[in-house]
Amino acid sequence: MTVGRSDGWTDPQLVPVTTKVERGERLTREDGLALFASADLLTIGRLADRANQRRNGERVYFAANQHINPTNVCILRNTCVFCSFARMPKEDGAYTRSLEEVFAEADAARDNPTREFHIVGGLHPKLRLAYYVDMFRGLKQRHPHVMIKALTAVEVAHLARIEGMSTRDVLLAMKDAGVSTLPGGGAEVFSPAARATIADRKLTGDEWLAVHREAHQLGMPSNCTMLYGHVETMQDRVDHLLALRALQDETAGFLTYIPLAYHPDHNELGETLGRTGTATTGFDDLKNIAVGRLLLDNIPHVKTHWPMVTPFISQVALTFGCDDLEGTVVFERVYHEAGAPTPMWLSYDEIVTLIRGAGKEPVERDSLYQTVRTFEGYMPKPQAAPVRPQGPAPQGSLFQIEHRTQAKARGKQPVASAVDGAE
Repeated sequence: MTVGRSDGWTDPQLVPVTTKVERGERLTREDGLALFASADLLTIGRLADRANQRRNGERVYFAANQHINPTNVCILRNTCVFCSFARMPKEDGAYTRSLEEVFAEADAARDNPTREFHIVGGLHPKLRLAYYVDMFRGLKQRHPHVMIKALTAVEVAHLARIEGMSTRDVLLAMKDAGVSTLPGGGAEVFSPAARATIADRKLTGDEWLAVHREAHQLGMPSNCTMLYGHVETMQDRVDHLLALRALQDETAGFLTYIPLAYHPDHNELGETLGRTGTATTGFDDLKNIAVGRLLLDNIPHVKTHWPMVTPFISQVALTFGCDDLEGTVVFERVYHEAGAPTPMWLSYDEIVTLIRGAGKEPVERDSLYQTVRTFEGYMPKPQAAPVRPQGPAPQGSLFQIEHRTQAKARGKQPVASAVDGAE
């Protein structure tokens, strides 16, 4: 049976792709380019939904997780022009948490059913590996049942440089201190031209892949990402996805893929491009979910990051090849610094309600996608709404966000973008 739009029209360029998906065959680079070039979003979504259902059925996973960002001081503040989070050491809004403050932030959500700490931050020039190791050990001592997902490949490589160690030894120290998995941040898009424009001096794509390869070899699974909606071309997107797929063929260490939408507020790239608000359309957000599911046939899960694209778009994405709604995300800073208007967190009941509203079966997971609980017969509290304009974030000085007053664009002109509608 051919998968097509309900009105009977299907993009002819997608007919070969449809045939391959129905047969369970691997898609090629040309197939990926055809998918990104097509305006037939409903067919692409149905194909991705079929591919996802073969692997995950009607299950949609989420984590009761808390985000902790120990510092926003970063040596790449002036060259990662898409970032609104980073600060120079003496810039307004710069902060570095003491270990006691990190532990206090973790304790502030003690009443939540937290299962995962998601820890990322800036590349601080003076914070040493011992700071992070002590942090991980302290968190595990205080919260022994909470898994730690920590430090991007960029942070691991930075620590290796300032310690004069190999990235492998840094990863081993992290694992010994209690880190279970690595997040997928810092990948951005692997295209050298795009990286030179948006993330000059950051790890190259090959270097990012090398850190994750080492983590996988050490028994530390990880996530993988792609930042889209800035200056990348459709070819850049496809080549990035195929590089992730190739490493997964080699190591089988990626747990989930997360497309990350660029947000232009309070950063130099947004100023240079003349963008404010949301840089991507819902159309592009859903297409990136679906194409990711179709090309990454060897990565078990595809996640929608609702703080970036809104809970509503994430709910729709659950029928476009996505099987992970991220989680409660207490207390997300990085994308709210970039102007994300979404809640600072969603409650346990709101997540369950969103998943059920898409006709799916909610499953709470841990960092390794092991099932924590299912929800047969579970009734959310009557006051829980599917979406509210502002989630109830923890209170106090540790939970304040201070936007940059001016991004101070450098005047460097970006390469031409092939992104229509600029997530």
